[in-house]
Amino acid sequence: QVQLVESGGGLVQAGESPRLSCAASGRTFMSYGAGWFRQAPGKEREFVAAISRVGGFTGYADAVKGRFTISRDNAKNTVYLQMNSLKPEDTAVYYCAASTSSWATRRADYNYWGQGTQVTVSS
Repeated sequence: QVQLVESGGGLVQAGESPRLSCAASGRTFMSYGAGWFRQAPGKEREFVAAISRVGGFTGYADAVKGRFTISRDNAKNTVYLQMNSLKPEDTAVYYCAASTSSWATRRADYNYWGQGTQVTVSS
């Protein structure tokens, strides 16, 4: 069992660069692939970024590629999402997730989810 808690969201201005954190507790976090998803009002939850168990592989949705960076520190059981050049369309609840697979980009492949953190980008 893995418990995930996101932090770092809030109200930001367009163009700012906040960082989200996801702290994991429970079983050894480096046993899991990790990812970030987001859900805007009235829309489906969508993939944002993923990182493999030891961080050797990363992947991004086209909408955030070149602006967002996912990373992890397994010694701290934490995954990060650095968000640069934010746009109003990035407004959503951001969810951290863990997968028993080493690498996953599909929502169905993730086994554990955090409660989400709201990111609101004003123009």
